[in-house]
Formats: sequence, structure tokens, C-alpha cells
Amino acid sequence: MVVTNFISLSNASKEAFKTATLLKTLNVNSLITGEDGVGKKSLASYILPNANVVDASDFDASITALNSVSQIIITNLHTSPNLNVLLDSIHSNDVRVIATSKNYLEHEILDDLFSVKFSIPSLSERPEDVRALIDIFSQEASKLFGVETEFNMLNFVPDVSENSASLKRQVMINYLLQDIKDTELMVIIENYLSDKLGSNSDYRNFLYLYEVPLIKVGLSKFKSQLKLSDKLGLNRNTLRKKIADNKKYL
Repeated sequence: MVVTNFISLSNASKEAFKTATLLKTLNVNSLITGEDGVGKKSLASYILPNANVVDASDFDASITALNSVSQIIITNLHTSPNLNVLLDSIHSNDVRVIATSKNYLEHEILDDLFSVKFSIPSLSERPEDVRALIDIFSQEASKLFGVETEFNMLNFVPDVSENSASLKRQVMINYLLQDIKDTELMVIIENYLSDKLGSNSDYRNFLYLYEVPLIKVGLSKFKSQLKLSDKLGLNRNTLRKKIADNKKYL
């Protein structure tokens, strides 16, 4: 049984996986395009599970590998320092190549080299896959931190700005912080501030680190500025001013 880390629950990723499964049975070269963190390398490894993997940015390693193997995965084709020579080497060697690239490359022989080309959409277009990845990353976090607490999805808005990279970072941080002690949180803030203090107005400059989370959580919980000002023991005008002062974070 071939195992793959590629998540294929959304319609878009199912189509990409279907194409990859077909490619496992064909002796043709293929180019997989898409943003960083969408699963290109995982899918390439599913197609050629026993192939060496080289990054196109390492030109010497790529050329050496093309002269010594029968099949290869070349990642980040768009970063090659000498694409012409690399593509010529692929063309002249009898090597099965699955390549990945952040975007489609305009080149006169590229279409001839890669008879199958397909793209993997970003995670912003694959909500079903995002949910599955959150489960996977939270399980990894549980093992890493030695904590069995269930991941708290309350008010969690997935950050897929960098696809799986930003999502994994976000899940790890949230998992770590959901049971954090106040003393541990203060140490984190101390470390953050340690090399940033130095001006004559630092108290005012960094007060937002406390005020913004308090206001955001308060507004989410109490649903109105009036109730929040009462709970915080602040005058309504004072709260409004603080909201206005921190509007770029709220």
C-alpha cells in the first residue's frame, strides 16, 4: 500500500490526486504547479515514491542526479539558476521526471518535456482539506508537547495565507497557548520585549499588547461596548478611545 501525506477531501484536491494516481501508471514526465505549502512535493512523492528528490535551486546536484538516476523529483523548478541547461539535461537524459513549480514557466521546450501539467489550488479554495490538516497538526502538537487536551476550535480562524506552513504554525502556537499559565505568558512577553525597549514612550508604545487581546475577547464575549466598559470598570468614552487607538489591530 502506498502512503501519501497529500490531503484529498475537497473536490479540487480529489481531482489532483486522481491525476497523480493515473501518472503512477504512465511513464511520462509531469509538472505540478501551485503555491508553496499546497502539497506539490507530497503528491510528487506519491507518484514516484522511490525517486530521489532534488531542489532545482541546487543546480549542480540537479545535473548530477539527472546523469545518474532513472527517475527523479525536481522541486521548485522556477528557482533554477540556469533553467535552459536544466531543461536541456532533462531532454537529453532518459529519466522520468516529476517536477514542481510555484507557477507555470514559459519555455519553448517545456511543453514537450512535460506531457502532463496540472495545478493544485491554494488551501483557501479547499476548506475540507483545511479541516483535515488542522486535525493532523493538532495531533502532532499533542505528541510534541506531551499534552492530550483537545484542540480548542472556539474563535479559531484558520490562517492559510501561506497555506500549510502558516496553518501548521498557527495550530502549534494555539495548541501551546490554550493551557498556558499566566507566569508562562509573562515570560513570553518579557522575551518579546527584551530587545525592543529603549525609547522614552515605551509604556504607551507597547500597551496595545495587553489592551488589544482584552478588548477583542471582551467584545466577542459581551457583544457590546456598553457591557464591556462595565465589566472592565472603564468609562464608555475611555473604552471607545482605546478601541480607536488600536483600530489597526481590531
